[in-house]
Amino acid sequence: MQFPTHRFYEDILALFCAGVMVSLGVTLYNSNQLITGGTAGIAIIGMHLSSLSFGVLFFLVNVPFYYIAWTKLSKRFTINTFISVSIISVMTDYMPMLIHIDNVHPVFAASVGGMLIGVGMLIMFRHKSSLGGLGILALYLQNKYSIRAGNFGLLVDTIILSSSLLMFPVEVVFLSVMGAAMLNVLIAINHKPGRYQAYVETKVKKETIDLKTQKV
Repeated sequence: MQFPTHRFYEDILALFCAGVMVSLGVTLYNSNQLITGGTAGIAIIGMHLSSLSFGVLFFLVNVPFYYIAWTKLSKRFTINTFISVSIISVMTDYMPMLIHIDNVHPVFAASVGGMLIGVGMLIMFRHKSSLGGLGILALYLQNKYSIRAGNFGLLVDTIILSSSLLMFPVEVVFLSVMGAAMLNVLIAINHKPGRYQAYVETKVKKETIDLKTQKV
């Protein structure tokens, strides 16, 4: 039984919702100068090293990884990922025009921001998309070598956040690590190969049994 597919308009709607969640998560992070992992973390660090915005840097960092997605994964995944990255790049830069956060507790920003980004990524994975960049590599490794995307992401995020100790205060890095752990544990628990496929197979078998019973 193959993994169920979605229509194009269903993908667009889901990716837009995912983009809103991820953008809100990044906005919560930015409200306390926190850092996240993956390509988003690289973009946030780049904001402090250059005059470019998060949206521009996030879009540019992802460009080289589209080749891996196009050649090693699928064309549909590449297109959907490009759509996701574009939505987040635009929404994150314009989010301050839609919502203004005056005060939010750092622990809340780290934990809830991580959860929002994590849920957004789960929606993207479900609709054959990702945040691009290292997320593309994580999904490729999961499909090819059965390495869980969440576990790989946690390793990469640890490296990125450890390196950020050279630029940011220890307390900021600590809260960022907490947010990254929340994000990746959420993905590791909920995104497992064959989880949705097993559900479909079980449902089909049940329907087959019912049909046999009716025939009898």
